[in-house]
Amino acid sequence: MEKLENHIQYSYHSVYSKFFSNFGTIDIRPFRLSEDSEILYEWVNMDYAFFWGMKGYNLQQVRQEYAQLMEPEHYDVFVGVFEGKPVFVLERYNPKEDIIHTLYPSKHGDCGIHIIVAPPHVKIPNFTWYLFTAIMEFVFKDPVVDRILVEPDIRNKKMFALCQRIGFQLDKIIELPNKTAQLAFLTRESFEKMKSISKINKRSAMNTLDNAVSPQQSIAHLQPEVWNKVNTLFVTKAITEFSHELLIQPVVLEQLENGWNSYILKTDNPTIQYQFNAKPLALNHLWIRSESIKKYDESESVSIDGILFIKEFRKQLGIKDTQMPVYLEEIISTLYGSAFKFLKGNPTSEELATSDFQTIEQSMTEGHPGFVANNGRIGFDSSDYRSYAPEAGNSFSLLWLAGHKSRAVYAAIDSLPYETLIQQELDADTIRVFKETIENRGFDPDEYFFIPMHPWQWFNKLANIFSPEIATGNLICLGYGPDQYLAQQSIRTLFNNTNPKKFYTKTALSILNMGFMRGLPLYYLGTAPKMAVWLEELLYQDSYIKETGFRMLSEIGSVSYVNPYFEEFGPHNDYNKMLASLWRESPAANITEKQQAMTMAAFLHVDHIGEALLPKIIQKSGLSIGGWLEKYLKAYLSPLLHCFYHFDLVFMPHGENIIMVLEDHIPVKVFLKDITEEACILNPDVILPDHLKRMYAPVPEDVKLLSVFTDIFDGFFRFMSQILEAHADFEETEFWKVVAQVIQEYQDRYPEKEAKFQQYDLFAPEFHLSCLNRLQLNNHKQMIDLDDPVALLQFAGKLENPIAAYRKDLVNVIS
Repeated sequence: MEKLENHIQYSYHSVYSKFFSNFGTIDIRPFRLSEDSEILYEWVNMDYAFFWGMKGYNLQQVRQEYAQLMEPEHYDVFVGVFEGKPVFVLERYNPKEDIIHTLYPSKHGDCGIHIIVAPPHVKIPNFTWYLFTAIMEFVFKDPVVDRILVEPDIRNKKMFALCQRIGFQLDKIIELPNKTAQLAFLTRESFEKMKSISKINKRSAMNTLDNAVSPQQSIAHLQPEVWNKVNTLFVTKAITEFSHELLIQPVVLEQLENGWNSYILKTDNPTIQYQFNAKPLALNHLWIRSESIKKYDESESVSIDGILFIKEFRKQLGIKDTQMPVYLEEIISTLYGSAFKFLKGNPTSEELATSDFQTIEQSMTEGHPGFVANNGRIGFDSSDYRSYAPEAGNSFSLLWLAGHKSRAVYAAIDSLPYETLIQQELDADTIRVFKETIENRGFDPDEYFFIPMHPWQWFNKLANIFSPEIATGNLICLGYGPDQYLAQQSIRTLFNNTNPKKFYTKTALSILNMGFMRGLPLYYLGTAPKMAVWLEELLYQDSYIKETGFRMLSEIGSVSYVNPYFEEFGPHNDYNKMLASLWRESPAANITEKQQAMTMAAFLHVDHIGEALLPKIIQKSGLSIGGWLEKYLKAYLSPLLHCFYHFDLVFMPHGENIIMVLEDHIPVKVFLKDITEEACILNPDVILPDHLKRMYAPVPEDVKLLSVFTDIFDGFFRFMSQILEAHADFEETEFWKVVAQVIQEYQDRYPEKEAKFQQYDLFAPEFHLSCLNRLQLNNHKQMIDLDDPVALLQFAGKLENPIAAYRKDLVNVIS
């Protein structure tokens, strides 16, 4: 064989074999034009082979195509054989002899490959892992090869996933004559390092299933057994949350042992009812045994259907006829996503306890714990779901636009002027190419701001709705950036997976999800960086905040584009929020090597085999459950109490908005995100800069403390206490006792604030029940008036405060 720098070519008779224990032998031989063309002809005409680009070819066309491919000396083709049958075709070429060398900085020792794998007939565990490993070893057998290059169609997420399993690093997106492709590289060093790992590198099963255009794959997870399971779990949650909000009224049939009861739940239809076993916990929360739920129609047991459940209770839920179809769509979408999550092959809770930040982020199965319809994502099709949903675990590039400065607004902290930020976010070559793109259109790059956007937003909204701006050159499409991003639980917040210490990017994403169209208004973004500076100056000099390590992931820069056709309709109009992005600090840049970051939502996670993550984390910490909870509450709850009592400042600190930082599995501090639209000052006497007057919220006195009672107690601790009782035998009364203890310790530390502690009493006997699902059922398109966050709140009675019994003066009297 001649060296790669001349060309790559094996003689016809060369054979390569690779034996894997517990699997078998893979042989690689040269492609035989006559017989192998017939096999390939069958493969390329199947749906799964869409991206090979030969669908519709007849046998003669396939044979002719490969005769031409194999003619140049720099290009050759091989067949992989397993158990006597062809299982892949490998094309190998020298990039220096191909058009691709003009589209990236090629290196000596680069080798390009294309791979098509045979359609699976019998499922063999890790089959593609072994095939790809053998292929890479075969190519690296030539000592001249230092780096392998692939350039799949950007829609071919399945191929990206397979390549990433083997160690490829995604690179920039390029335009080839026949496709928009994404480069990915595997170095010899990376491959050797991967091989040194004893176990097979597992990736999300979503990736191994994904094919953006296959009708079959878009529904592969919709299987009867799984569908029954997710419907049962959905109805469990629906009964729990709707009864919690007093929308439906389960009635005790019989008292069972250890605090459990048998319940009956009557629907709007007198012939249909549900029965189940549950244990009532604090805050009017039912811990329901899912397997106990039975549905009866005329005394006959019938199957559980989550969509029918909503229809059967429509009168009790008060859903308007005009809203019912959209709400049902959100329910169906939630079930669709749940089925996918159960089949995708997430790590177990035991594995997640030691996993990295993004593995945990994409492994969450529940979504918001309180909302019943929590994964609507209306606007995504089934292909979008598999490309952009956080649980899909697929990385993607951002699309960059150029907005003329007469339309675009850039705002940032003083230390981050536009040029500095762009040079941090984009490499010099990309900036040069983007500027050339503007110049080639006949415009001056200095008159534009670069704007990163979610690809979905461009194809589904901007390219159409902003077409007048595009036609006049006020808005220019620059192409894809080089970095890869992963969607976070909030969907439109994107983590830079190529350079984790770079900023988060949050972009407008005009899908309807959980009561809002997820746009980004200039009204907030324009002042976000100034708010970040003001809050940091307010909090970070405080000794108690320093002690707790509490930190905000500040939103330090933003860019917005004002569409003149819609500007007059107000700052909260959905069309006014379609083209904007902000940059937020990354948690990866603020933790040490010894620290582990994870979304606090993970503390409520139960895996597909029914094991909860939180007890696994506590067990690995070596602390008792009570001792671990003290550390957690001092890191999470205590700084939020200080913000309230010391600064009259509240946030929205739900599970997805908090990133926990642990050392040796022990909580040490929290990062809080999503500040811009959610931070509020409750006291009119607090002096705010003119540009931050919007931070003041005129909230009634009896509602102010709901920032703790609703957002923390009812919105998170209610579920966390059940997790610990159900999976760790830790009584919920003990949980609330630790909560009370940590609150009392904080209050004892600041006796001078006793009057304020009494005015806003965390040990009050009861508090208002503020209802999330009632909000969504009332208005599924905008649950809250952003200018008046209290105006649309839905209240339904009061909840007994689970820490009231631990009030210090009461405890002293009893003792």
